[in-house]
Amino acid sequence: MAENKDIHQKPEKTVFHTELASADDGDPQVTVAEVVAELEGKNTSELAPVYDVIDHFVSNLFSSPPPKAAQAQIEFTYEGYRITIHQDGMATFRKIA
Repeated sequence: MAENKDIHQKPEKTVFHTELASADDGDPQVTVAEVVAELEGKNTSELAPVYDVIDHFVSNLFSSPPPKAAQAQIEFTYEGYRITIHQDGMATFRKIA
């Protein structure tokens, strides 16, 4: 499970920052689902598969990372959250729905 780094809660808006495990420590796409499930108080089996939303983009960002100078990141919407993941593993989950 991702380690809680910072949680900000405002009326009608939630922002959660965490660091995802590397691909060597498990599937980062599974970690994304686990974080969203925890934020929503659900079981991961109640969520759509992350794969259906973004294919293997998260795993590829960690398994074949571009040079650090690229400062690559991916951003996508999943289960009512706008998720930004940087190649260094830092992730932000913003509640949008």
